Amino acid sequence: MAFQLLINIFIGVIWMFLSENYLFGSYVSGFIVGIGLIYLLNRYIPDEFYLLKVWAIIKLIFLFIKELILANFDVLKWIYKPKMDFRPGIIALPTDLKTNWEINLLANLITLTPGTLSVDVSRDQRFIYIHAIDLPDTNETIHSIKETFEKAIMEVTR
Repeated sequence: MAFQLLINIFIGVIWMFLSENYLFGSYVSGFIVGIGLIYLLNRYIPDEFYLLKVWAIIKLIFLFIKELILANFDVLKWIYKPKMDFRPGIIALPTDLKTNWEINLLANLITLTPGTLSVDVSRDQRFIYIHAIDLPDTNETIHSIKETFEKAIMEVTR
């Protein structure tokens, strides 16, 4: 991905110099031409097309924003309920993530979402222990985390 991005930046700079127009618009048009060239010549470049990873990163960011907003509304509902009937608990989330970067990102996304807190990671890094304010169904919570955050992180890193 980084190699393709560097090639694309270089194509944009070369385009700007060859057109003898040293404005930002000329660079942007060269950058767009570079995207097209890299896409067409992708089979000769070792990695997959880098804009797919960029798109996966953007999807992860918007997924986190969506989950952040929904969790804030859930916490707000718990605060304003006249009767506190939520069930806090700690769950062990089995994770398919392998690298420290992936596990750390998942634990931080869980912690930054209101209502949940990553407590610990097991020594073999196969489980993340999570404290949740309301835990009506453990399996449903595990499934929702695996289908949202973990799946999106795997799209970005693999």
